[in-house]
Amino acid sequence: MAERVGIVAVGQTKYQPNRADVNEGELAYEAIKPALVEARLTLNDIDSAVTCSQDFWDGRTISSMNIQHVVGAHLSHEDKVAEDGINAVFCAMAQILSGHQSIVLVATHTKESQAQKSLIENAAFDAALMRQLGLDFLSAAAMQAKRYMYKYGITAEQCARVAVKNRANAKNNPYAQEPLDITVEDVLTSRMLSSPIRRLDAKPTSDGACAMILASESKAKKITKKPVWILGVSNCYETHYLGDRDLAECEALVKAAKKAYNMAGIKNPSRQIDVAEISEEFTYQELMWMEGLGLCDRGEAGKLIDRGTTRQGGKLPVNPSGGVLSGNPVTVAGAVRVAEAVLQLRGEAGDRQVDGAKVALAHGVTGICGQQQGVMILGSS
Repeated sequence: MAERVGIVAVGQTKYQPNRADVNEGELAYEAIKPALVEARLTLNDIDSAVTCSQDFWDGRTISSMNIQHVVGAHLSHEDKVAEDGINAVFCAMAQILSGHQSIVLVATHTKESQAQKSLIENAAFDAALMRQLGLDFLSAAAMQAKRYMYKYGITAEQCARVAVKNRANAKNNPYAQEPLDITVEDVLTSRMLSSPIRRLDAKPTSDGACAMILASESKAKKITKKPVWILGVSNCYETHYLGDRDLAECEALVKAAKKAYNMAGIKNPSRQIDVAEISEEFTYQELMWMEGLGLCDRGEAGKLIDRGTTRQGGKLPVNPSGGVLSGNPVTVAGAVRVAEAVLQLRGEAGDRQVDGAKVALAHGVTGICGQQQGVMILGSS
């Protein structure tokens, strides 16, 4: 790796339950514009764009066509990623490391409000054998949650504490959609969605966009005095059929994390990582993914949440932004984790700032029961 890749600017919209007032291009540009302004660049300075969107959510094939004009793709280069936004950041990094591009814009958007989530998710299942069962990501996650809680003794109260922590953290995040003062009892008595997952165990419907600009090391140092470096990355897929794996385990995440840590020189993640932004559409996932990431032993994450280890002022803050639970759209969520990690490492996270953060973990996930996992380690030096 001749040159490192740095993230030089980030932008986000405020996440909201419905942005019917704008189209996809207008929504994406709300995040792109502040990133360009921060980097003191125009679209003419961008060598390439990587967009991340889903045809199903946008209601058209080749959904990136909706935003070509706002990413500078006319007579230029654009690649589309159709999974979680963290993979778009991977793609941008790879373009720079290839030597073909020096400055790359990443832009991801989703308007969940304009589609029926369960129908879109049902289309992810095998058309011949599983789609007819009516499964969606919620019902599949409920099966996973039950299996995980049973195998490792995780309680509903421990999952509820994740919701309480993250919704409280969201009060310090101006981009968060759903900051709340809630109690464990509020979570446990909220409406049941699919047992054991209740309303406050799950993220809300969300619209929004996230953007960032990546640059080669030589360019990054010219653009900003505070580039954030990508130290390690990896992603990994699980098997497609749920019956082919133990849903209490997350082997794809374990493998992705090990590769990212090895690249970044991380030998003890629970001690070397200062802050973690983990994608958790449901409360149990923050605990399960923490274990898969090696931040604690299997079955131990519940004890960490009980002890307050992962709260804002704890030894290992997890999701000081409020996380996906507080309102991020699918597809966009992983990019938001990266953007929030960047703000932490630059010391620009405001009231959600973790003191002295120098190494951060960002995590993205997509697919049924965490089928595809992505891990990125970032550093300020």
